[in-house]
Amino acid sequence: MKKAPDFSLFNQSKEKVSLSDLKGQNVLLLFFPLAFTSTCTTELCSVRDSISFYNNANAKVYGISVDSLFTLGKFKEEQQLNFDLLSDFNKEVSASYNSLYENFVLEMEGVSKRSAFVINKEGEIVYEEILEDAGKIPNFEAIQEVLNSLN
Repeated sequence: MKKAPDFSLFNQSKEKVSLSDLKGQNVLLLFFPLAFTSTCTTELCSVRDSISFYNNANAKVYGISVDSLFTLGKFKEEQQLNFDLLSDFNKEVSASYNSLYENFVLEMEGVSKRSAFVINKEGEIVYEEILEDAGKIPNFEAIQEVLNSLN
């Protein structure tokens, strides 16, 4: 198992969130291309609707995109998301997780790839899914099985 790259990013409320501060908890990181797009909305709303599972699995969920924290704040509010969204505006965290599209639609470069990482209480990546096709969503059944196995 490999150690999850540490990071500190600001959430939609301008609070800094550091992976190293989450030791002792399971973490689900969901990188997504862009707020307000249909697949991202579907994916994150499905997590919102099953948040009790993640809470019961002692897992902190974070959505990460290269959008600004202001955009993410509006997105979270409109979709009533019950977990934090983190702004990787400088693209460094997405890159450290190999989750950055060089070329995305409409000639956009440096957009987060849709991907999912489960990090255990020791800070190791125990599940990794990086999708080349942004129209697909991660296998949440597999993610939930992995989280169940950690408790």
